[in-house]
Amino acid sequence: MLDVIEQLLVLQDRDQAIMRLEEELARVEPERNALLGNAESSKNALDQARKAAQQVESQRKDLELEVESKKKQIERYASQQLETRKNEEYQALSKEIDNCKAAIDAIEDQELELMETYDVKVKEVEAADKVAKEAQARADEQVALLEEREANQKKEKTKVEAERAELATKVDETVLSRYDRLLKRKRNKVVVGVNRGVCGGCHMSLPTQTQVQCKAQKEIVNCPNCGRIVYYTRDMELTV
Repeated sequence: MLDVIEQLLVLQDRDQAIMRLEEELARVEPERNALLGNAESSKNALDQARKAAQQVESQRKDLELEVESKKKQIERYASQQLETRKNEEYQALSKEIDNCKAAIDAIEDQELELMETYDVKVKEVEAADKVAKEAQARADEQVALLEEREANQKKEKTKVEAERAELATKVDETVLSRYDRLLKRKRNKVVVGVNRGVCGGCHMSLPTQTQVQCKAQKEIVNCPNCGRIVYYTRDMELTV
């Protein structure tokens, strides 16, 4: 195998490692957002449960005020009864008092229903609060692990990039430029073996002349189909 091919294979190993790390780092932010989003959804559900409970309690208090208003009306009607001397007015006021009492009974029935509904809502708030706390704790734990992993990946990427930079200085500039162009275009392995007459990159059959050039190991050979740099070793078969 040509020395330059060996150099390119080592360089390619580092480039593949860098690309894998870049892909892993690119997934960090979506993962973090998903974790925080789940926690936020649970928090929103808790807020909605609290609002629902508050709304029921507010309705019950409105009914309490309405009952107080009816009781004051009864007091006014009773006071007017004491002042009137006309039987018709007295009977009319009695009817108004009875209407107020009936209204109070109906309102108090509604209050009881709302109190029962409120108890249910309180339990829903407690359940939602538990879920929200668990979701937040889980998110905090997993985000911490994610950030630790991200820090390690960044550190590893910096290390590999430094190794790559050093290795690149040992490769002929013309060959390196050729390799870098292929890598930028393909974004995967661009130095591949030839086995049974097939390119290890595009998996297309290679012309006989190209196979012969690979086996001679005297020059850099490119696949005529995909442009990748192809090479041959003793354990490979050139033809079927």
